[in-house]
Amino acid sequence: MNYLVTGGSGFIGSHLVEHLLKNGHSVINIDNFDDFYDYKIKIENTLESVGKTNEFTFHNKSTDIQKLIFETSSKNYQLYYQDIRDKNGLEKIFQKHKIDFVIHLAALAGVRPSIERPLEYEEVNVKGTMNLWELCKEFNINKFICASSSSVYGNNKTIPFSETDNVDNPISPYAATKKCGEILGHVYHHLYKIDMIQLRFFTVYGPRQRPDLAIHKFTKLISENQEIPFYGDGATSRDYTFIDDIIDGMLKSIHYLETHDNVYEIINLGENEVINLNEMVSTIEASLQKNALKKMLPLQAGDVMKTNADITKAKNLIGYKPTTKFQNGIKKFVEWFLGK
Repeated sequence: MNYLVTGGSGFIGSHLVEHLLKNGHSVINIDNFDDFYDYKIKIENTLESVGKTNEFTFHNKSTDIQKLIFETSSKNYQLYYQDIRDKNGLEKIFQKHKIDFVIHLAALAGVRPSIERPLEYEEVNVKGTMNLWELCKEFNINKFICASSSSVYGNNKTIPFSETDNVDNPISPYAATKKCGEILGHVYHHLYKIDMIQLRFFTVYGPRQRPDLAIHKFTKLISENQEIPFYGDGATSRDYTFIDDIIDGMLKSIHYLETHDNVYEIINLGENEVINLNEMVSTIEASLQKNALKKMLPLQAGDVMKTNADITKAKNLIGYKPTTKFQNGIKKFVEWFLGK
């Protein structure tokens, strides 16, 4: 199969690309190496995902990405330095390759930055996604997986969060763009018969996690004996999902779409294990064998109090079986972090 993966040099995307290549498939990776975090991290992710272990010498962003494209190109893998807002640029890629399946992970992520840059989030997460659906329509590609988010639930009153819960009350621009993606996705499924699964990811962590996300940020700061920003009283809680379990859910979603027709589904991918902020920090402390220095701060606008995935549908529909307990996942993450 020929898979087009957007955001394939990011945290989740690079793990997915790695698995698809190991399973003998071909991958076209579209990534714009956004300045949200250091592009060098994405270069390292990309090299790992294609099994390149040789030393990479960095010079400047443009030169380095072109070098990366050249060094990773093979009959089964092609990287494109491309923004999904640029439909003409995307169209050239669709013209050049026979694409069987699109897995769309590229997005502007993060609740707090979306409050500062809402218009940019709409451009990327809504218009950029629609560009891909328009091209799927034009090139007759009818299998599509889209990354949604647990943020669409907002401060949901029902615990755990189920796909049938009302999600009409997002509390951040990021969440709103992901809800828009789900609604518009159904339109393209209904009108153009694009089979689609929208995956609501619940706080994914593990090796290659973005440096701005709490577990990575806290691990780095604690290891360097620096203060961590500690919001609220530590009662906010998340359903943290280890990357291996997310990839398992994605591969099973791909298989489901490939073996079924006339599909539009929204599926939670979580661990169904809720950890509060105090527990998260103490688990990292135990793995590092260091105590955190906490800078106490008020809760941030747009932050939800709790996430908790009902994964019954994922288990029944695609055979999803998360296996990583939080303590084990943090141990694996810290081992990766210290070994970088």
